[in-house]
Amino acid sequence: MSTDVTAKSPAPAPPGGSGSAADGNLLRMVLDGLRRNMRQYGMLIALGLIVALFAVWTDGDLLLPRNVSNLVLQNSYILILAIGMMMVIIAGHIDLSVGSLTAFVGAFAAVLTVNHGVPWPVALILCLVMGAVAGSLQGFLIAYLGIPSFIVTLAGMLLFRGLTEILLQGQTIGPFPNGLQNLGNGFLPEVGPNTNYHNITLLLGIVLIAAVVWQEFRDRRRQQEFALEVPPTRLFLLKLTALVAAILVMTMLLASYKGAPIILIVLGALVVGYGYVMRNAVFGRHIYAIGGNLPAAKLSGVKDKKVSFYVFLNMGVLAALAGLVVAARLNAASPKAGDGFELEAIASSFIGGASMSGGVGTILGAIIGGLVLGVLNNGMNLLSVGTDWQQVIKGLALLAAVGFDVWNKRKSGS
Repeated sequence: MSTDVTAKSPAPAPPGGSGSAADGNLLRMVLDGLRRNMRQYGMLIALGLIVALFAVWTDGDLLLPRNVSNLVLQNSYILILAIGMMMVIIAGHIDLSVGSLTAFVGAFAAVLTVNHGVPWPVALILCLVMGAVAGSLQGFLIAYLGIPSFIVTLAGMLLFRGLTEILLQGQTIGPFPNGLQNLGNGFLPEVGPNTNYHNITLLLGIVLIAAVVWQEFRDRRRQQEFALEVPPTRLFLLKLTALVAAILVMTMLLASYKGAPIILIVLGALVVGYGYVMRNAVFGRHIYAIGGNLPAAKLSGVKDKKVSFYVFLNMGVLAALAGLVVAARLNAASPKAGDGFELEAIASSFIGGASMSGGVGTILGAIIGGLVLGVLNNGMNLLSVGTDWQQVIKGLALLAAVGFDVWNKRKSGS
């Protein structure tokens, strides 16, 4: 008995040839990568779209070098607060006192330097210590006495605001010494030949690009060594190209004005340092653990009380630093300084990917969330949008971010 075997003819080639097929595969890989990493890339894409829209609506004014520099200076203290607030929220807590603590530290700095003539480096250290003390007191009440963070920090908000008014006696005190002013308004000095660009800023941009490329390839190689899933090569190169292009554009814009602001260098150091702690250090992993599943973390030997205490101590130090930056930026300490800063920091964290239930979020996400709010504020000011509508739009942005978090959790659960 014989069996006839009929050979199947090959499937017809897709229209457009192999180039169209490759392009289609690349598009599918990009879309699949975005779907799997929607929380990580969603707000980054949103930030790019917001920048592009306001750049068009303002006829390019948003991306003028002077405006980009002002954007960094105007939002630096919110970004500093957002870093600490992201860690607090990841740990499953909240801090409503940071705006008032910011004002109190600024007032403390004014009393030291202006009224009593304390040298500004000494005053800066004392202010950071004051922030650490304030944060540790709140952390002790929350971690070791078990009082909810909402109540403790709400009391702290009222307490520090009252102490600010007592210190300043209802008056605005200034100006600050030049060295302290440079923290909020200063730029890196210019050195080298005249190139029509700020040479140090260009050098820093090149170093940052090299560091980002090295870090991305290093992380990818480590993930492959541990047999973890990595994005396809084309998607990885596309992401890396976008990062390098963004850094390059930002570098050229700043270098064509006065150069990189001093506070941008401080902020960059904070992002790198805290990013490393949250990704690689045991302390950072414990923060994620107690926020994600507290009972399991306790059973695993995590000292949850100690971790919570240090999280609030750290928040106090960062709030003090933000207070110094605000006071230096305004060149005066005011009783009304810091109003609403806690809400801006919380909004930046949630827009940047933090979860209401804790255990989720990144330092870079906090920066992206803060930049989203900063670009919205700056763009709407350039368009002369009233403050009433600005509040409405920012509220809708926060609601959309939290709604996206809820939707993403339900989708992941299903």
